[in-house]
Amino acid sequence: MKILLRGGRVVSGDGCRPADILIDNGIILEVGTELEATGARVVPVDGKLLFPGFIDAHTHFDLHVAGTVTADDFETGTKAAIRGGTTTVIDFGTQYPGETMKEGLDNWHKKADGRSSCDYGFHMSITEWNEELSREIDDMIAAGVTSFKLYMTYDTQVDDKTIFQILKRLKEVHGITGVHCENSGLIAALQEEAGQRGETGVASHPATRPAAAEAEAINRLLRLAQIAEAPVVVVHLTCEEGLKVIEEARERGQEVYAETCPQYLLMDDSLYHLPGFEGARYVCAPPLRKPSDEARLWQALNNGEIQTVSTDHCSFTLKQKELGKDDFTKIPGGMPGVETRGILMYSEGVAAGRIDEARMCRLLSENPARLYGLYPRKGVLAPGSDADIVVFDPSAEEVITVKDQITNVDYAPFEGRKVKGRIQQVYLRGELAVDDHQVVQTGLGQYISRGTYEDCR
Repeated sequence: MKILLRGGRVVSGDGCRPADILIDNGIILEVGTELEATGARVVPVDGKLLFPGFIDAHTHFDLHVAGTVTADDFETGTKAAIRGGTTTVIDFGTQYPGETMKEGLDNWHKKADGRSSCDYGFHMSITEWNEELSREIDDMIAAGVTSFKLYMTYDTQVDDKTIFQILKRLKEVHGITGVHCENSGLIAALQEEAGQRGETGVASHPATRPAAAEAEAINRLLRLAQIAEAPVVVVHLTCEEGLKVIEEARERGQEVYAETCPQYLLMDDSLYHLPGFEGARYVCAPPLRKPSDEARLWQALNNGEIQTVSTDHCSFTLKQKELGKDDFTKIPGGMPGVETRGILMYSEGVAAGRIDEARMCRLLSENPARLYGLYPRKGVLAPGSDADIVVFDPSAEEVITVKDQITNVDYAPFEGRKVKGRIQQVYLRGELAVDDHQVVQTGLGQYISRGTYEDCR
């Protein structure tokens, strides 16, 4: 049966306008005023904003890391995501040392296929480089894996030579890579010094991963990309120093995209100085920064210097965090975020006057769809697009609390925060997945084979 959403305000990257949306067989047929409702089930959405389904291009579900496994797998993580208005996630598959990329991709399909409640795709994290892996890039592109991930820190890091070679290879196939930028050598030295001083508590986490370590790595990456003449994505940008380096590269004519996350917009490093071990729940990498960095990142969102807001959802229970109770370097790094990203960006962004609805749409829907080869199937409410729709009530007010969340962890990073707005309904390819802010259908997710970012520019 056709569905007609009547009386709402449709949000695009260009603005908001009163319009109805007619859906048939999971696809948007028409967007306009006073659409014909014959044969359609009419759903009144008066006073509601209609956003394209949000896209989270940075999640870590069912990831083995730091001596444990993330608390959210694809079943629980995508259920939380759809409740938060995210209709598509792009998770990080990994080619571990000694594996082929095909083995890495197969492993992630086993984790996700048949268990996901929102649509999903994969980036491929590359941990080593040789002729065989270089040839496999073509196979990944054919399989719809058109974006990749490189680390400049952790045990999965690659060196500068490898980064340069991968950037050149991806340019050949119109692929693009996101990069975790931190100077691993500097971090290791600072952590060693902290250990020698007996400073093993949570407060040493930000002290040993300073903004300068992030900015230096961004600069090094962008100089490699400059010589390779390749585009690149700086993921989870946290600080003004790093943004300055990105702007300098753009002034040189480089194609650089930037992503940040709600935690870097709404939290600061004072949380690492909470009593006892409480600050461990906020340990992530790069760490939270200063209030001045938050302010600069909001400014960058509003003026287009930062293109996307993802979550870096990498969740652990408080018990798992205790793996680092005696040594901060062993605290599993990461926080949950897929369930609250949309409401936080509206409440603290749109309602607070920092950004408007159109900018929120670009950051959460349109830009990631274009950057990661999903547009116009995803990221826009237009005829022919998937009927992925967030029905948002801007007049509602709620409080974020662990008691209400379905994310598979025993704390909420934004516990007690009052928020403006509510995700009332979510449609995934025309199927009502969330109603009255509750998940009413699970397991609807499908694997999405993506084009290249060049296809969607």
